[in-house]
Parts: sequence; structure tokens; C-alpha cells
Amino acid sequence: MSAQSKHFLNDPETLVVESLQGLCTLNPQLGFEKENKVVYVVNQDRSKVALICGGGSGHEPSHAGFVGEGVLTAAVCGSIFASPNPAQVRRGIDLTENEKGSQDGHYRQVSSMAYASPRTIIDRNFRNYTGDILNFGLAKEQYAAQHPGKASNVKFVIVGDDVAVGRTQGKIVGRRGLAGTCIVYKVAGALAQRGASLDEVYNTAQWVSSRVGTIGVGLEHCHVPGTAAAESHLGFQEIEIGMGIHNEPGHRRLSPVPPLNQLLPQLVEFLTSTTDSERSFLPFKNDGGDRVVLLVNNLGGVSELELANVAGEARKALVAKGVKVERLISGTFMTSLNMPGFSITTLLLPSASETGKEVPDASLLLSLVDAPANVPGWKWASSSVPPDTDQIPAPKKGAAAAAQETVTLRAEDPKAFEEAVERACKALGDAEPEITRYDLIAGDGDCGLTLKAGAAAVLKDLNQGQITGEDVPKSVIAVAKVAEEQMGGTSGALYSIFFSALAQGLQTHRADSQTLTPAIWSAALSSALEKLYTYTRARPPSRTLVDPLAAFVEALGSSQGANSAAAVKAAADAALKTRDLEAKAGRSAYVEGNRLKEERVPDPGAWGVKVLLESLLQ
Repeated sequence: MSAQSKHFLNDPETLVVESLQGLCTLNPQLGFEKENKVVYVVNQDRSKVALICGGGSGHEPSHAGFVGEGVLTAAVCGSIFASPNPAQVRRGIDLTENEKGSQDGHYRQVSSMAYASPRTIIDRNFRNYTGDILNFGLAKEQYAAQHPGKASNVKFVIVGDDVAVGRTQGKIVGRRGLAGTCIVYKVAGALAQRGASLDEVYNTAQWVSSRVGTIGVGLEHCHVPGTAAAESHLGFQEIEIGMGIHNEPGHRRLSPVPPLNQLLPQLVEFLTSTTDSERSFLPFKNDGGDRVVLLVNNLGGVSELELANVAGEARKALVAKGVKVERLISGTFMTSLNMPGFSITTLLLPSASETGKEVPDASLLLSLVDAPANVPGWKWASSSVPPDTDQIPAPKKGAAAAAQETVTLRAEDPKAFEEAVERACKALGDAEPEITRYDLIAGDGDCGLTLKAGAAAVLKDLNQGQITGEDVPKSVIAVAKVAEEQMGGTSGALYSIFFSALAQGLQTHRADSQTLTPAIWSAALSSALEKLYTYTRARPPSRTLVDPLAAFVEALGSSQGANSAAAVKAAADAALKTRDLEAKAGRSAYVEGNRLKEERVPDPGAWGVKVLLESLLQ
């Protein structure tokens, strides 16, 4: 697969500045100094410790998205994947200098953060990348040289949480700083907000940075705006574990891409293992007493649909290892532009046996994670309640569920009825490739699979005796339920409405009969079609499933149910005619009309009705 290389922007050269200006528009509490690309809180409480972070852009919402009440005081931003220079950092210090001090943190291979008490803290949550460390470190030393009396007011924290970088590989440069930095931001910022001293904030941030571990996985590299179109880095069926957030190579590749319930246990092993001499960085005991805060991070290109699945599987994998997840946080915290990948981070909380002045209390850390944060970068978390239940609680039922009040009506030939249902289900399954081919041109490509799924579910109910010719109304209701639950979408709703109305019509038009006659079927079908018309504007000819359905019902009604063969032929003819009709309703209405006429593709939904009726009444 190739990286997405198209972007929404005015000019690659102005993207970072314009993005920061847009952020300040979204967040009125922020100010922006364009020259040095510094985002800062305008109305700072200068009696509290200030936190400054920074690093290259392209990792949004980090870093600027965390500036605001309850987290950071300022962020110094470089160009995409490039560290800000020392002059920019010094300006960030100037803008946040206060009575309590500042903490300085850098992001690059070792994310760092700095704090200062009644003065200014430079927080550079460095993701332990050399450029960040050097430039933030130089700014700190220059500040100390110019203000020797305030040298102790600026502290520096480095966060290196990437467990994919082994000790041998990183013995000189250290581990990279990844999304674990955001947890350090949050804890330190919340503590500073409470009025803690510089040393308290600094020591807590240092401890937290030593207890966070992160492992990421990517499907492909990201693309930097303004550069040449990217080529595929990984094969279509490959993923890379440990890929860096600047497209650095990872620890290993897997092919084919494993399902999440196989992938997440492997990632969790990186975080919790105590036997890997290269990568066992966190002091898990693996005795059933470990407690963590779990952060699931979108690296930029993962859908929310997938990310929630990742979050659930990540928690399951930790629980399977005997680890208790006290908090689960999921969202987009530190990206790699548009990288299709995610990372998981664990903050290993202190155990009851860990004591000492430098060890923070676990309840304090959790309260700091839970504390409100008035910043766009911090997402909703499972605050105050550990996400412990594997089973989502079902709603309480009433004292007694109301029994279905359907009238039992028997088919004239129950065995033939059941055989007809079986034929229809198998025919729809066999027709799936053809219907799908039509729908790839005339719709969104899922009609054949939707009908096949519904048919398979009906066939299962038939084999389990839930659909029977001995009680047709109950059987038709079962089919309506399948359409609702197994098919979904517009077609599922239409089928479900029609079959529900049909069951109602069978009972309404039965008179005193206990056996369904052709005339009863015909009357019930007519009333079901009228009921369907109250929920859809489609009327024949409309190039929808209504065309053959209406043709069948009307032809059957003209003979009071006596001539089913003629009714089926009328439905087939109507389905064929949809090849030359202009689409007025349904998904085909959004497809360019000339293409449909040139291809002479029948409506997929109409074709499904044709297949159904031909096999049902053959």
C-alpha cells in the first residue's frame, strides 16, 4: 500500500504557522507569537509552576494542542519533524517566567519536560530526539548564564518511553519519546494547577516518565507535505511493529496482518515482559497485582471505528496478563502526520510495597489523570471508574416480557413452504457475485453481500425450526427480524418493514381460516406494499427493489393469488427494465446517469427481488 500523499493546505511552507493560528482561533485562551512559533496561555496564573514543551510539528495535537488550563503553559514549535532552535525556546521561557519557575521538556528520542517553582519551568517533553535535547538544553543553559540567580528555577525532564528501541541500540542516544509524553504532560500540568512547588512537579514528572512505556505499529509510512509523492514502504499484507514517528524503521515486520486479538497480546508483551534483556524497561511484577493507566493513541490515519476496537482489545490483552487497567484513555494525542497506525502506552502505577519520598501515591496519580483539562488535545477518559467489566451490562428486564400475540396460521403445504424458503436462501447466496458486480457499478458494492448475509441467517433459523410452515406469521416475523439485525442499511430496513407488514396482513385478512390460501397471501401482500409506501418515496418505475416487488404484488392481486407464475414473470420483467431506467431513488440516484445506461446494469436490489421470487415460487 502507498502512503497518502495528498493534503489540504495553502502552501507547505506556511502550513505550520497557519495551523497554529487556527488552533488559537479554536482556543481563545491562547496567544501566538508568529516569529518564534510559540503558543502560550495569555492570562497565566504566575503564582504557579509553568510548563513549557516543544519539538517538531507534525505530531499534532502534541505539543500545542495541550497548551491551556490544567496542562501546559506554552509550546515551542519547530517545522515539520524539526526541532525549534534555542532562540525560540528562550522566547518561550520569557513568555512564561513567573514566581514559581518553569519546567522545560523536550520531545525527541527522550521527551523531556522542565519545571520551575515560583518562577518558570521549561517543559520540553523531548521524545529523546537529539535535536530537541540539544536545542532545549542550550536554551536552558543560556538562560542560566544570563540569569544565574534563576538557574535553579528551570528544570528539564526527558521522556523516552519507546520500548521498541533496545538497550544496545539506544545505549548512546537513548529511547525515543512517544505518546507516553502526553501522560507526563497531563500529570505534571494537573499537579502544577493545584499549586504544587517546582520540586514537587519536577520529581513527579521524572517518576512518571520512568514508568511509561509505549509500543507502536504502523501499516505504512506517513507523508510530509511538500515532499515528493511517497512510495509503498510496506507490502499490502505487512505491518511494522515499533515504527518511529518520523518514519524510522521498526523492530520487526509481520505478514500477513494479524487480527487485533492476536496483535495486541504481542504488543502488550513488549510492555510487560521482564525477561527481555533488551526491552524490559518497566518493573512489572506480573503477579496479578500490577495496575496501569492505559493510553491508546491514533498515529494519524486510523478511523475512530478501528481505534475503539484497538482500545477494547488492548485492555483485554492486559487483563489476560493479570494487569488491572485503572484508566483507559483513547484518542489522537501524538501523531505522525497521517500515519496509518496506533500506539499503546502504559503508566505502571506504584505498588503498595513501593515506598519512599520520591514515589508518588497511586491515588494521587489517578486523580491527576482524572483532573479536568481545558485543552483540545486531551480526550475524554474513563475517569474515576476502572474499565473492569468484560461484559457490558444488559438492561434490566421487566417482571415479565409480553408474549407475542400472533395468530397461528398454517401454510397449505407446510413442507413445500419450508422447501421454498430454503431454495430462496440458497439462490440469493449463489447470486451474490452477480449482484455484487452490479452494485460495484450502480451502488456502493455491498448489496450482494447484504442479501447473502440475510439469506444465511434465515436459513439458519429455518434449520433450527424457528421458521416453519406450521406457523407462517411467526416465521415471517422471524424473517423481518433477520432483515433488521443481520442485513442493516436501507435494504434491511425496507425488507424488515415489508415482512413485518406482511405478517400483520396475513392475520388481518385471514377471516376465520386457519390455513393460508392464495387469496389471503395476495391481500396481505397488497397491504404490505401499501404500508411500505408510507416509508419510502420510491414508486415504479424508480430503478429500485420496489419495481419488481410492486409488479409481483399487483399481478398477483389481479388474479387474487391464483396465477403466481404470471406474477413472477412480471417481477422479472420489471427487474430487467431497470437496466434502462433513470435512477430516481436509492444509491443509484447518486451515480452518473449516462454510465448506468451505457453499462445497462440492472438495479442490484431489484435483481435480488427477482432472484428471491423466482426461486421462492418456482
